[in-house]
Amino acid sequence: MFLVTGGAGFIGSNLVTALSARGAEVTISDRLRDGPKWRNIRDAVIAGIVPPEDLPRWLEGAPKLEAVFHLGAVSATTVTDGDLVAGSNLNLTLRLWEWCARHRVPLIYASSAATYGGGAEGFDDDADPRALARLRPLNLYGWSKHATDQRIVQMLALGQPAPPQWAGLKFFNVYGPNEAHKGRMASVVLHKWRQIAAGEPATLFASDRPEFPDGGQLRDFVHVDDCVAAMLWLAAHPRVSGLFNIGTGRARSFADLARAIYAARQQPPDIRYVPMPEDLRGKYQYFTEARMDRLREAGFDHPPTSLEEGVTRYVRQLDAAEVPA
Repeated sequence: MFLVTGGAGFIGSNLVTALSARGAEVTISDRLRDGPKWRNIRDAVIAGIVPPEDLPRWLEGAPKLEAVFHLGAVSATTVTDGDLVAGSNLNLTLRLWEWCARHRVPLIYASSAATYGGGAEGFDDDADPRALARLRPLNLYGWSKHATDQRIVQMLALGQPAPPQWAGLKFFNVYGPNEAHKGRMASVVLHKWRQIAAGEPATLFASDRPEFPDGGQLRDFVHVDDCVAAMLWLAAHPRVSGLFNIGTGRARSFADLARAIYAARQQPPDIRYVPMPEDLRGKYQYFTEARMDRLREAGFDHPPTSLEEGVTRYVRQLDAAEVPA
């Protein structure tokens, strides 16, 4: 049995479907609410859904778990409720850490590339406390993930109990199926596809930094299938622990992304630039690129999906969907 928190969400539901396809038993901890989120898990066989508030009680009577994948979080980079974010992203992760340590269950949890802030200190997934101390996240969400990573590394340094395997995954800019429920926090691929499919031009943020042209902001865009491949590989290699970047290792521009969507739909590009929203000024990453050396050196050999390949596959799925995304 596997437990996947956030299992009906974007990355979580893709993992749940992959585990189910392998014949694994999977319990989800999540809320479906009254929207179409249930569609994310309709292709999976699940053992049940546990509301997040009931998770501590469920865990005390849980069957033997092969691993806990903790992907549930308050993930909006614009959220300002510090108590909500700390409770969901920091405190819950640490409680799961303690439970997994006590019950000898591997824990694979979602960190974030948002921990790197503006990237002044690079994007090296180094778990050394001194390296972590130099990072400066730009928003509350990034801080909550960074604080979690720091506390875990501190507990390890102090020799406190730890799960038999642990991995904190710094996901970069993930895109792919099952993200429509995320609203504003869905990937740029989905937002731009919606504009283009509606016959509108694709709008991108104009640059407010002279070293970057409009549309030239660079991100490491990673298809969700690559994220799932990394998590499944880690679960199959219980001796591998640490903080790991999950990306392609190659930064691409937002303009490249928009052009890839147009190419997938066989349309000429029509890109317009709009001012950066005020709530993102000073909190917007202009460059991210995952260093993948540590996970590759550990043996992970899944080839990254190129931007053009991943966007084309996703756009064709969106175009063919029975229910609009």
